[in-house]
Amino acid sequence: MRRYLRSHHGGIYFFTVVTHQRRPILTTELGRNSLRTAIHFVRKTLPINIVAIVLLPDHLHTVWELPREDDDYPTRWRLIKSHFSRNWLAGGGQEGSRNPSRIEKQERAIWQRRYYEHTCRDERDLKRFVDYVHVNPLKHGLVERVSDWPWSSFLRYVQMGEYPRDWGNANIWHGDEFHNAE
Repeated sequence: MRRYLRSHHGGIYFFTVVTHQRRPILTTELGRNSLRTAIHFVRKTLPINIVAIVLLPDHLHTVWELPREDDDYPTRWRLIKSHFSRNWLAGGGQEGSRNPSRIEKQERAIWQRRYYEHTCRDERDLKRFVDYVHVNPLKHGLVERVSDWPWSSFLRYVQMGEYPRDWGNANIWHGDEFHNAE
C-alpha cells in the first residue's frame, strides 16, 4: 500500500454515501455521468485526491485524501450532491418521493441527508478501508470476482501493482467477514 497518511490536519477519509430510499441510480449511464461531472466541477476549486472508489447501484464508498490544513469534506459533499442532483434532473432522472420535511426545506429526494465518515488513523486502517471499497461489489453479490465490477478503482490498483488481478473472489468472502487473501 502506498504511503498516503500524514500526521497533520487534512488527511485521509473513508465515506459511504447513499441514495434516497436506496434508489438504484448510481450505476446508470446518467448517474455515472452526473457524478463524474459533479466531482470534476468541485475539484476545480476544492482539491480531492480520490484514493479509492466504488459505485454500487444505490450507494458509493470512497477514500479521499484532502490537502494539508484542509478537512472541509462537508462542503465538498454538499456541492457534489447538489451538482449531481441538478445534472441528474436536467438529464431526465427522477427524484424519489419527498416527505413534508424535504418539501419544507426545499430538498430534493435524490440523496440521503447524511453520510458515513471515518478518518483513517494509520496505514493499516487505510488498507482495510481500501480493501473494503474494492470488495464491496462481491460483498453485495453483484460479481463473483472483484475484477469483474466495472465501476471501481480496483483495476487502477492492479495496474499499480497493489493487488493481483485475481484478488477478491467469492472464496474469500465469508458472510460479513472479509478474509484478505494475502
